[in-house]
Amino acid sequence: MKTDPSITVFAGGIGPEREISLSTGRALTEALRKSFEAQMIDVTEPVLPDGLDPENTIIFPAIHGTFGEDGTLQTMLEQGGFTYAGSGSDSSRLCMDKHLSKEVVRDAGVRVARDLVFIDPKEVEVDRVLSELGPDLVLKPTDQGSSVALYVINGKDEFTDALSEIGEGNWMVERRVFGREVTIGILGDTPLGVVEVIPTGGVYDYERKYSAGSTEYRYPAVLSCEINNELKEFATTAFSSCGCRDFGRVDFIVSEDGQSHFLEINTLPGLTPTSLLPKSASCSGYDFDKLTVHLAEPALERFARGSLLSA
Repeated sequence: MKTDPSITVFAGGIGPEREISLSTGRALTEALRKSFEAQMIDVTEPVLPDGLDPENTIIFPAIHGTFGEDGTLQTMLEQGGFTYAGSGSDSSRLCMDKHLSKEVVRDAGVRVARDLVFIDPKEVEVDRVLSELGPDLVLKPTDQGSSVALYVINGKDEFTDALSEIGEGNWMVERRVFGREVTIGILGDTPLGVVEVIPTGGVYDYERKYSAGSTEYRYPAVLSCEINNELKEFATTAFSSCGCRDFGRVDFIVSEDGQSHFLEINTLPGLTPTSLLPKSASCSGYDFDKLTVHLAEPALERFARGSLLSA
């Protein structure tokens, strides 16, 4: 048994974020190779790749969204005896469901925006939703990332139009909080810097998230000490209450009156040149190469402990 395992990065996957995942995987693998033996595997179906030995390698999942981030891959890795980086299967599954994770985080004392969930858009009672949540809404899947299928809505007509464009699925409609969009990286149990996201046009959708020059980033964000401290406290509370580990990214909206509202936890955040976790980490003195080492270290430590126990 090797005491110094290689690192195998899983990238690609089967979901709509496949191309972004491949970008993350390539950047991550290139950086990890400066400190470890590392390889990347393009995962094209929802199964574990053949030829990997859990006694010789740890897995670094870099598959966003479906299969990679929803607990499915993590369960397979656990059943296969693999040590892997990032949150476990239960917390991954929870955080992939934006509605359920918001309930857990709210019960832990973190402020959230109110939402409703549905499966069939034809059964949505439009007037009731508007009455309960107001005319300004955000409609999105509960179980996709990267702002996939995001609708920002004002009023009944726009809401009705958006519902006509979507099919059955796991959907949520959320009261829109007007304010500043921010995100915070978590490394271990430590919050990193606050990044403010300022998209052109005011909506941080899939296109703006991954198109160079379409979004301005301020890091560290210019915030009062009170707001900055509340965000970091909320981020660590959300991360721990959902049972997350190793690393992640927590998204918030800071309303115009200075109140922070939790949106979601990204358990496998992007690691591309335009990604937010490296920006957050840079506020705490981490360059990209140093960050990737720290992302992998907890899994390496778990592998080493397992090796000692089985020796």
